[in-house]
Amino acid sequence: MELSFDRRDILLASTAVLAFSSVASAQQAATDQPAAGGEQLQEIVVTGSRVITNNSNSPTPIMGIGTDQLKTADPGPLANSINLLPVFSGSRGLTSNPGIGATGVQGGNGVADVLNLRNLGAVRTLVLFDGQRVPPTLFNGVVDVDMIPQELIERVDVVTGGVSAVYGSDAVSGVVNFVTNKRFDGVSVHAQYGISQRSDDKAPNFGVAAGTGLFGDRGHIEGSYEYRDQTGIAYRSDRPWENLWSIEGAGTAANPYHLVSGVHLAGYPFGGLITKGVLAGQNFASDGVLSAFQAGAPTGSACCQVGGAGGYEDASLKAPLRSHQLYGRMDYDFTDHLRGHLVGAANLKTNQVYGVYTQLSNVTLSANNAFLPAAYQQQLSAAGQATFPLSKLMNDAPRNRGIIRSDQYYFNAGLEGDIGTYHWAGSYNHGLTDMDTKAVGDLNQQHLAAALDAVVDPATGKTVCAASLTNPAAYSNCSPLNVFGPTAASSAAINYILGNVEFRSYTRMDDVDGQITGSPFATWAGPVSVALSAEWRRMSYNADSDGTPSGYADCTGLRYNCTSNTTTVWQQTFPSSGIVSQTVSEGAVEFDAPLVKDLPLVKSLNVNGAARYTSYNTSGNYVTWKVGLDWHVTDEFRIRATESRDIRAPTLYDLFQPASVVPGTFPDVLTGLSPYVPSINIGNSHLKAEISKTTTAGFVWQPDWLPGSSLSLDGYHTTINDAIVTVQGFNPAYQQVCYASGGTSSYCSLQSRPNGFTDTSAANAVTAWYIQPANIAQIETYGADLEANYETRVLNRPLAVRLLASYQPHILYRQPNTPTIDQGDAAWGQNGLTAAPSVQLTAFLGYALTTDLTANLTEHWRNGLKESGVPGQVWINNHVASFGTTDVTLTYDLEKRLGIGDSQIFLTVQNLLDKNPPPSAYYGSGTSAGYYYEFVDDPVGRYFTLGVRLKL
Repeated sequence: MELSFDRRDILLASTAVLAFSSVASAQQAATDQPAAGGEQLQEIVVTGSRVITNNSNSPTPIMGIGTDQLKTADPGPLANSINLLPVFSGSRGLTSNPGIGATGVQGGNGVADVLNLRNLGAVRTLVLFDGQRVPPTLFNGVVDVDMIPQELIERVDVVTGGVSAVYGSDAVSGVVNFVTNKRFDGVSVHAQYGISQRSDDKAPNFGVAAGTGLFGDRGHIEGSYEYRDQTGIAYRSDRPWENLWSIEGAGTAANPYHLVSGVHLAGYPFGGLITKGVLAGQNFASDGVLSAFQAGAPTGSACCQVGGAGGYEDASLKAPLRSHQLYGRMDYDFTDHLRGHLVGAANLKTNQVYGVYTQLSNVTLSANNAFLPAAYQQQLSAAGQATFPLSKLMNDAPRNRGIIRSDQYYFNAGLEGDIGTYHWAGSYNHGLTDMDTKAVGDLNQQHLAAALDAVVDPATGKTVCAASLTNPAAYSNCSPLNVFGPTAASSAAINYILGNVEFRSYTRMDDVDGQITGSPFATWAGPVSVALSAEWRRMSYNADSDGTPSGYADCTGLRYNCTSNTTTVWQQTFPSSGIVSQTVSEGAVEFDAPLVKDLPLVKSLNVNGAARYTSYNTSGNYVTWKVGLDWHVTDEFRIRATESRDIRAPTLYDLFQPASVVPGTFPDVLTGLSPYVPSINIGNSHLKAEISKTTTAGFVWQPDWLPGSSLSLDGYHTTINDAIVTVQGFNPAYQQVCYASGGTSSYCSLQSRPNGFTDTSAANAVTAWYIQPANIAQIETYGADLEANYETRVLNRPLAVRLLASYQPHILYRQPNTPTIDQGDAAWGQNGLTAAPSVQLTAFLGYALTTDLTANLTEHWRNGLKESGVPGQVWINNHVASFGTTDVTLTYDLEKRLGIGDSQIFLTVQNLLDKNPPPSAYYGSGTSAGYYYEFVDDPVGRYFTLGVRLKL
């Protein structure tokens, strides 16, 4: 299904309550202190534990933030505002590189909104929905959090630290739990409209929620629907400061890496460059007319020049998004001690991305090509040339485009009750993701070979495809392609050589879990809480493709550009996969024991522990554990600490990914060339689970002398052994290790070339790269998180301030026979890693200007970065400037004016000062000017959202 984004620029008048919510600390939010209306807050089970019912007693750092505050900071999808929290870095989203592949970090959707705690990888961040594991959206095991219904989300809890002993695999760097309002009563409606200052990235959004009690309040039902249509930004050139940035050079002392703007591809002009023979070095700068290729300034890379006649890419800057979210929940008290619930959700989402122009790389053309002017045919004939090669970017054809439809369905049924003083619960979860990735404008290489061989039909005198004369049954509809000029190709020929390839994957999860909690005995300091739990889970995956890597072209009757059993029908291919599955059986125990209370300097002292046994039928058996200490020194000051052993098991994609081929241009360090060759992705069925150890320690201070204030500071240290990393053959670091070994390194198996690993001539250029996951890394990181809160009154009006800060100086990646890479403070890294600032700050400030008007200010800042943390690289100015933005929201209370319910109107201005992000690019992708680079920061600029919300 293609998306249409024709919208009138009308600001939708509608309803919204993004009133200022309390910015009290998470530690205060879940305590049993009186709420504003004098009611007691309900006891809740704390995210990250099955036995602790008060965040103020949790040894694990937990940050809770209400959705009102999140939406005040960013009224778009919740992922946008969550990623403002400093503990997140390296997340992907709508402004990520617009890949149209079904491999690697993309997982079928390169612009999915995925959360990454501490930049340890989204696969190591566990996403929960009301405490239940969310089924993967992407087939690499990652959850696209846009798929979680957001209309009734009450708050988001972020647990920073390993909790695999409580939740199982993937909870290595932490947990993000989306918590719904399960007792919503009444009707709420909201609508909003967003638009950038440059009149693009328009975003209408509408939502409705309703809930009511049933059967004399023994039951409750609620539901919601939300529609979002974000039109995105179709071209990177739509931002004038965005000027074809690229990292060029070789990273050596003689040719250091450096950031360059205005970069063009020297060998691929839009008109077509003849690369060898008597006409070599000439370009069809205008249709049918050759002229000397106008070179640009050198960049230090053979591929690229600044300016000149070379072509360049112009991919989309921000991907469009359209989604429909539906959610329903019903619960019922069968008796005073038996309750049940049913939950259903459906999320229908479509992203669209625009990628590169079709690239012709040294295609062979006949010297008698019918479109080639006679004068040039004569020159070739005189030189004895029967053919000649040509390269170009076809900007007269549409950019290739990806349409990614993700339909995710979720069902949960559960029962819970009480047996004496014990509480039990059990549930069944079923999830299905149907993801359809369509590559629109994929190059049909068989059709291209036929269309490039244009001849004159002796019977009619018309220009036709030669194959239509020799094999009319197969090529009667062939339309000849004129490549001699920037606008020479006909629309019929473009439609003939380009087509659509569809890749459809299905991911299923069935999960059954049960638990019982209670206090079997007590110490003199209080009752000991114990929880027993068990879980069984089955994951399965399969995929279908109509353009597989094994789909080779039929070269019968084709003279050029087609090799049997080598040339695939489609340039961009996707692998099919039969059903693969894994089952997991788990059992766990957790306890919380008070040891001391009411002694000098020990108001209370509790120890918390958990252990879990996990058995995977695909990757073995594991034990995880966690021990925590919660020490209330006084009523004002407490100390907390944890240590845990956690795992991240390989996903089905890690284990069983079928071979997939993505052609690309990457620097061949051995020969100095950048050939256009396939990158072949394969799985590894011998993978085992990663083993992680995390230690956290910190304090929480709520001083009586400053009412309304709190301060927390927590340090952490995480080491992951046997870490699964995707080893990319084209990575320059792996190449160097291979060549230094003379071909004996295991990294040499990640590339193919004809003459071994010492021949540096062009004849030995690489012919293929291989990409495969392996348990070969150790990852280590450490740092600290700070949270400060203060509530008071200024001029007799409420003022609330919340400051969140994160310090993470190093993220060390160690692999055999390669230098240790420090991703800390680096803008770019290997295997899809993105920016990891060592210092991030986010501040929220809310103040009631009048009784009806509230102002909320959000400030987000990161420190300066290195372009790369790879040792041994030589750079000119290896630096990306620091960056900060200011967002403001004004909320006006309409309740008194309208006299109906709780209603507000709001205006949010993001990037109030319209700051342009500092340019940056990845050092390993300098061969695709205008495409393989993105931004550490949001590139949209100043953005306005107007909306209203009504609650009845």
